Amino acid sequence: MILRPLGPEDHDWVLALNAAHEVETGPLDRAALEAGLARVFHAAVAESRSGFLLAYGPGARLASPNFRWFADRMNDFVYVDRVIVDAASRGRGVARALYKDVADAARRAGYRAVVAEVNIEPPNPGSLAFHDREGFATVGEAFLADRGKRVRYLRLDLG
Repeated sequence: MILRPLGPEDHDWVLALNAAHEVETGPLDRAALEAGLARVFHAAVAESRSGFLLAYGPGARLASPNFRWFADRMNDFVYVDRVIVDAASRGRGVARALYKDVADAARRAGYRAVVAEVNIEPPNPGSLAFHDREGFATVGEAFLADRGKRVRYLRLDLG
């Protein structure tokens, strides 16, 4: 799987793909994308624009309550803020390649874990199953009243 850095030429596509999956990942507008990319640890696009990943280190100071949950408990992590694979490319190893790429970058930078959250209300069983297969462990849960979501917090130790 060929991956490349996410660039300005990808912004419209990222916003459109995110909008199609906003229930699972949350809203993202151009200003938030550009502000986030200014602090991003790792941003990658899979070949043929089949998927993308945005991840942040602990110093990013994101406003996200999910990021803050990890930042309040850890200081040696890379937080996957969003990973989205287009529907036509699911089951082809795109998410696995994107996660391997960010885990490799995190190891090289000296981080000990990759972390993420997955919705459990509304349910996202495909994502939960994927993270389980990839070796992520549950480290907590929270109800985000302002979003009407319950999330599960996950950690992959990089050993």
